[in-house]
Amino acid sequence: MKEFDAKKQKENIVEFIRDYYKKNNLGGVVIGISGGKDSGVVAGLFTEAIGKENVLGVTLPCHSKGEDKEDALLVGEHYGFKMVDIDLTDTYDTFQKQITKLGDYTEEEKKNSNINIKPRLRMASLYYLAALYSALKGKTYIVAGTGNKCESYVGYFTKGGDGVSDINVLGDLTVEEVIKVGEQVHVPEKVLYKTPSDGLSGQSDEDKLGVTYADITKVIQGEPVEEAVKQKIKRLHENNLHKFATPIYQKCE
Repeated sequence: MKEFDAKKQKENIVEFIRDYYKKNNLGGVVIGISGGKDSGVVAGLFTEAIGKENVLGVTLPCHSKGEDKEDALLVGEHYGFKMVDIDLTDTYDTFQKQITKLGDYTEEEKKNSNINIKPRLRMASLYYLAALYSALKGKTYIVAGTGNKCESYVGYFTKGGDGVSDINVLGDLTVEEVIKVGEQVHVPEKVLYKTPSDGLSGQSDEDKLGVTYADITKVIQGEPVEEAVKQKIKRLHENNLHKFATPIYQKCE
């Protein structure tokens, strides 16, 4: 397999962004900055492509760890773009109060729903800000996605949440490749090499998935892995295919 040229790919992504912005007469970007490597790399790429003055970073804490917000602010300070904070904790708590009116559900029964409502609230906030800043600045702002190829392959994203975006520059890069591009745009090391987690469940990504990103990459690239691991990744992939397309009934004559 051809060696990954991180410098060339970084340059290609920057050019891809610039071409898309020129073609569609766009002006700015809104990025949810989580304090993790993916959003840090996306921030670095957009800062280089369209200038820090056109990048808006957003922290969206929701019963989150303080360290994640600190790391997110580090990214904003490092690249010099504007950062705003929308604390969704009260919004989430208000939503929970409404859910209690529907029934006496246990925390275990609500666990998955609770985890997924957070990225959905966050994405709604990002799109609100994109529309607001488009009006304020007189130029169109869009929302950048931060998902990578490994996450996408196993469906590790929330429908209607972090799976939604207007442009995704990491979608064809594995975790390892994202890190290499991150080195090219000089993402702060504390962020770039941080153990990936969703910041929601209290677990690392790999603990939650039950497989490593390295093994997901191997499966994507057709390299050998332990059979049990291969089958688990295959199940994750197949069980989440519904996240990629909405079936539309075609009427018959």
